Amino acid sequence: MNIKRSPIVVVLGHVDHGKTSLLDALRQTSVTASEAGGITQSIGASVVKGITFVDTPGHAAFSKMRSRGSKLADIALLVLDSSDGVKPQTKEAIEHINDAKIPFIVVFTKTDLPAASIEVALAELEKNGILFEGRGGQTPYLGISAKKKEGLNELLDLIKLLSEVNSIESDDEADLEAVVIETAREKGGNMVSVVVRNGKLVVGKEIYSGQTKGKIKGLFDYKNNPVKEILSGEPARILGFESLPQVGSVITDHEIDNQPHSAKASRGTVDKTKIPLYLKANNAGSLEALIASIPAEFAIIDASVGDVIESDILNAKSNNAIIFVFESKVSSNIKKLAEMEKIKVERFEIIYELLQRLDEIVKSGLVEIIGKAEIVASFPFDGKRVAGSKIILGRIEKTGDIKLMRGETELGKIKILSIKKQKQEVQGASQGEECGIFFAPQLDFQIGDAIVAVKA
Repeated sequence: MNIKRSPIVVVLGHVDHGKTSLLDALRQTSVTASEAGGITQSIGASVVKGITFVDTPGHAAFSKMRSRGSKLADIALLVLDSSDGVKPQTKEAIEHINDAKIPFIVVFTKTDLPAASIEVALAELEKNGILFEGRGGQTPYLGISAKKKEGLNELLDLIKLLSEVNSIESDDEADLEAVVIETAREKGGNMVSVVVRNGKLVVGKEIYSGQTKGKIKGLFDYKNNPVKEILSGEPARILGFESLPQVGSVITDHEIDNQPHSAKASRGTVDKTKIPLYLKANNAGSLEALIASIPAEFAIIDASVGDVIESDILNAKSNNAIIFVFESKVSSNIKKLAEMEKIKVERFEIIYELLQRLDEIVKSGLVEIIGKAEIVASFPFDGKRVAGSKIILGRIEKTGDIKLMRGETELGKIKILSIKKQKQEVQGASQGEECGIFFAPQLDFQIGDAIVAVKA
């Protein structure tokens, strides 16, 4: 039998517009101060006076996570800094709310600041298609100050009123429907954070998410207290999945294929002209966001959740890749192994810094081309072939890292055995010069291929 349940409310808006500070004030906690960089970097859920709040990240890299957050909720809060106005993620949040077709409240934050102007902010939002109560539309709004704790009770009352008007109901005895909002590998096992939309979670129950299944061994409420059951409308953490389900997938108590596309990077053919990159993150949501934000100059060799382990170093070595780590741990033994294998491992706590570092690598040219020769002819020599070449960039020498390229595809690494100019053996040739290059192994080169010298 359907009964009224706690509303699930998603909090959306631009970075640094006060989303976490708002929830911080409601919960009377200090989440903001403890977060690296002062931003929420994974979806979290909490309960305030019977209302389940899902806090979503504000950084642009987390677009997909914010989108999923809005689709699991009954009501949205569109948070806007009343001193800053409409920003890119504000517009994106409006799109997510419209796509999800859920009612929402506009919350104007930082009303205590001298530059705050709700009237100006209202006009900006109206230009973006939002029509407000008392101004020709039905969207409610109010101003709050998290710092002064003003407007908080009024906001909670407004959420409850909107919940009543929209008849938010569920059935605890119905089939389970819970949405995955975060996953992580912890010492105790695979931990999955969810919000229950229908049915209930019970310790010992078998659960399914796409091709992933498990049996609930441990169940924890939003305060991380162990409990025996979680009812509709409530968030929870589940211990017991055999493997981690995908963020955004639906958990049921019967088998059904509802798994979204994996966040794990493809291990198919890698573009050898790009910088090989290995990604590790402490949860699936962050990993997916990172994959979506990696510059085009990088080729993701592999991406996975969890701490860096020995096989990660060895796999990265086999692909000559660098390893970027977001929030996951890198033990001292793994660091020593990486040094021994000459694999670069860089760890970050803030996504801004990770992405900035990738941009630095692109700009500085981690893989720097120091010479390039175009093969213009082929000459027989002792049953083999010499590549008649013209140096079109930099300088080619016998020593160094040399690759044979066809367009953007690497045919293989080669070693130059001989370079001759006008039948004279030379150590190297520079831009504009022509020469004959004899190399091994004797890959099947064609006219138009390139011999490229790189500096790693």
